[in-house]
Parts: sequence; C-alpha cells; structure tokens
Amino acid sequence: MVALAVLLLPAGAGCSAGNGDHVVEVAFYAFFEPVSSSADTDPASPDFNVHVGYEADLLTAIEAIEGYGLRFHRTAIPQWSDIWLRPAGAEFDLAGGGITILEARTRDESGTAVVAFTDGHIDFTQSLLVRSEDARRLPDHEALLPTDVVGVLPNTTGEARLLQLLGVADEDGGLAAGTRIETPSGWITVETDGALTISAARASQELAARKRLIAADPDRPEILYLGEEPGAEVGEPELLAALADGTIDAIARGTAGNTLAAASSGDAFVVTALDPRPERGGFVVDIDDTGLLKKINEAIAWLTDEGRIGLAEWLADPLVFLERAALWDDRY
Repeated sequence: MVALAVLLLPAGAGCSAGNGDHVVEVAFYAFFEPVSSSADTDPASPDFNVHVGYEADLLTAIEAIEGYGLRFHRTAIPQWSDIWLRPAGAEFDLAGGGITILEARTRDESGTAVVAFTDGHIDFTQSLLVRSEDARRLPDHEALLPTDVVGVLPNTTGEARLLQLLGVADEDGGLAAGTRIETPSGWITVETDGALTISAARASQELAARKRLIAADPDRPEILYLGEEPGAEVGEPELLAALADGTIDAIARGTAGNTLAAASSGDAFVVTALDPRPERGGFVVDIDDTGLLKKINEAIAWLTDEGRIGLAEWLADPLVFLERAALWDDRY
C-alpha cells in the first residue's frame, strides 16, 4: 500500500466576516479523515472546532473567492447520526462531513423533506479495512466467514451497503426474515422480510440503539456496532482500536477513510473488497434556503472544475481549491 501524503490545512473555528459577508453556521462531522475532521479529536480541546481535510479546504476556498460574500463559522459534531438534518434546525445553516447524497436523508422521521443537498463534490466507494495478515483471506465480502466480526457505524452507507452485499437487507433497507438484532432491551428477530429496516438514513425505532446483528444466513459474519449509541461521541477511533486488538476482523466503511487508515497504520491494515458501485457526497442546507444552495453550487462547480477535481487531485495538491478560487474573476 502506497502511503498517502496528506497536507491538512486547518480552517479556524470561525472567521471574521467582512462588510456585507454572510456568516454561514456549519456543522461538520469531526472524525472522517481525510474528508472532514477536527484538528484535535479531544472534544474538550479548543482545536476540536478547527476544521481540517478536503471539505474544510473546499469551504475555505469559497471564503477566499474575492467578493463572493460567504464566511463559514464551523462547529465540530461528534455524533454522525442525522447530522444531515442539522440545517433544518435553528442552530446551523449547512452540514458536511462526507455525507453521501441520498433522497432519504432529506426527510425527517415524519417523511417531510426538510433539507436539500448541494451538487456533489466528492466520489465515494465502500470497502473493507482488514489486518494485513487477513488480506489474502478476505479479498471480498463473500469471503467473510461466520466466525468473522465486521465493525460498522450505524446509519452510514458503509453499514447499509454491507447489509445489501451480504444479503441481509434489500436496497430499501428491509431486513431479511430471521435476522436477529441485539438492542439494550434484548434481542429482536425480524419475523417477515422487510418488517424492520436499516438504511443509511435511519432504522426502525426499535433498532435505533442496535449493538450487534446476526444474519439469518448462518454463513454470514456477525456485525458489531461501536461508538454511536444515542449521545455517544467518537466512532471511527473505536473501530480502528477494535480492529487492532482483534475484537473485530474488518471495518466496513468508505474507501477514502479506510485508505488513509491503512496508510497511517505502519502496514498493520490493508484495504480490500472494493465495491464498484459509486456514491456522491455533498453538503446539506435547509430546504428553504435556496439562495445559499445556489451560491454553494456555483462555487463548487468552479472550484472542482465541474467535477474534474476531487479527492485524488486534492491529495496530490491540497492547495488546488485555493488556486481555483484565485482564478474566479477569469472564469468567463
């Protein structure tokens, strides 16, 4: 595995607005390197609200566009679940953190559309992160054994896609009959196909605090949830620690995060089971804030060169978005 040389340019917890600038309150997920993370993972640290990574640099480049009039005041969010709904409340105008664009994530629990995604600015795929000694044994999801344990974060595309690939859930998240889920109140068994659901947006209410999942198919691995019970902080760090100490045998999540973790592991971890199905990630705004949506989309289109500049290009040159911002006046 070739190590990634990543230069993370810190974006301050807040920026002073110039005359006429609109200050946008941003909720960003704190633990998704290299896409979006905090400069210090300790929530008690003053640097916890300092935004670093691909999305941080993209927002900083929007601020750098001369006369564009947007400034971003950023707040780190340690809980992943429902971060995409934060702009529907009064506290935040925009949310980010490597959020895959899904129509289901635009709706609250009542089914009402309350937020809108910007145009996509980053591509994702899913994969497994495994210990190096298991790389040949686990080249794909089908190789996972019933004795294996796969760690996931709930309400992520990593979880949802894993369940689909294993045949535990359908495309809408409907669980197969016979699936067993451990919750704080005990084990729940799915009685009929689709009676209970787990998707990347949300799960059936009785499964919200799920701890582990056993597939109806006895040849499938166990799935273990770490770090995202209601109110819990941290997620990915707990998964990585569990993989290192042997509590779990694989982590199912986005390839971007898995690749960085492998590169930073000193050859302890390897990325396998690359999923060919692509995903597209974007920011989220309140559904009624059409003005902000338009301005973010216009800036994204220019800074990413209509999608031709993405994570790989940023990893090669972390200044690429700032360089594009400096050319804004020459775009026509």
